[in-house]
Amino acid sequence: MNILSERCPTTNQKGKNMSRFKKLSHTIWHCEYHIVWVPKYRYRVMQGKVKEEVELCVREQSRQMNCEVQEMNVQADHVHMIVQVPPKLAISEYMGRLKGKSAIRVFSAFRDLRRGPYWGNHFWAQGYCVGTVGWTKR
Repeated sequence: MNILSERCPTTNQKGKNMSRFKKLSHTIWHCEYHIVWVPKYRYRVMQGKVKEEVELCVREQSRQMNCEVQEMNVQADHVHMIVQVPPKLAISEYMGRLKGKSAIRVFSAFRDLRRGPYWGNHFWAQGYCVGTVGWTKR
C-alpha cells in the first residue's frame, strides 16, 4: 500500500470506494469552506423569485469557476453555503465574483430593488464570514 492511499481517507457510499479528494495536475485536494454573507443592511429581501435567482446565480457562477456547492441555504436575510473551492482559487476572488455577478443579475431581474433609496447599486453588504470544514477519519 502506498503512502498516499494511507493518508487519503475514503468514504464508502452505496458500496463504492470514493475518494473525498479531487485531482489537479500536480495536486490532490479537499478544500471545503462554510461561507455566510448578507444583503446590504440585512434587509429581508431574499424571498420568492429573488431567492430563486440568487440560488441559481450562485450555483451557475460556482460551476463556471470549477467549484462545487455541497449545501446552500438561502434565508430571507443571509446565505449559508458549504462549497469545495480548488486551491488555485482564492476565497476572496471566488466571493468577489459571486457577489458581483449575483448583484448585477438580481438588479437586472428585479429593477424595483435598485430604485429603493437604500441600495445605491449595492445588493450585498461588504465582507463575508468564512471557515474551513474539517473531516475526521471514520
